[in-house]
Amino acid sequence: MTIRTILVDDESLAIQGLELRLQAHEDVEIIDKCQNGREAIRSIKTHKPDLVFLDIQMPGFDGFSVVQGLMEVEPPLVVFVTAYSDHAIRAFEAQAVDYLMKPVEESRLADTLDRVRQRLSEKRGQAEVEKLKEVLAEVAPDTAAEMEAADGANDDAVGANRFEKLINIKDRGQIFRVDVDTIEMIEAAGDYMVINTGDNSLVLRETMKDLEKRLDPRRFQRVHRSTIVNLDLVKQVKPHTNGECFLILESGSQVKVSRSYRDVVARFVH
Repeated sequence: MTIRTILVDDESLAIQGLELRLQAHEDVEIIDKCQNGREAIRSIKTHKPDLVFLDIQMPGFDGFSVVQGLMEVEPPLVVFVTAYSDHAIRAFEAQAVDYLMKPVEESRLADTLDRVRQRLSEKRGQAEVEKLKEVLAEVAPDTAAEMEAADGANDDAVGANRFEKLINIKDRGQIFRVDVDTIEMIEAAGDYMVINTGDNSLVLRETMKDLEKRLDPRRFQRVHRSTIVNLDLVKQVKPHTNGECFLILESGSQVKVSRSYRDVVARFVH
């Protein structure tokens, strides 16, 4: 697959250097080069690239302003490129694929492009499936119905790719990259979430509603108005009074399941 790419930097030498390093990657096609944020927004909306290498420090519209300017369209994958490491936290908060320091090292660039290829493969694979279903629904509705039924067995595997596998958490002035599989429990505290991994607790500035969208609902379920649990890490269910119960997690932690969410427990009882 070809990765249609736009380079954005107010320094022409920086664009030339990155362009030179990208020549080693035959699947990367540079379709445009921009020298300021406003020009970048227009180009991205016009060309709809797969990937944008975006400088942060630019006069007028900086890199973060460019991302904000794309909120009403489906954004491309973004890799921030900058000479200043103190922007790293904001870059990850903006859901960038990666953050590269100038001058860009060839090995780091290769690692970044591997991540880009994986993200694009997942995205394009799902898009192709949906397009095929739409065509079949028009020309062969019976076949489309059979395909929909057959796909039910594969929904878990396909759907899992839509959700986060790693979550970047800024806590105590550091960035922690947390493997979602290790998260046992998430507790709400206003606009903050406490992420518990069994051996560590980190604070994430995000609402529970927004965080839920990033997690696979087949694994992460609310068991209380302010608590989400990783069902894969539940090792025991203990009944309690008034229709409530406790879930015992791998770490030994106990979580009360309120009556409003007792249907979650039903999946453990066969």
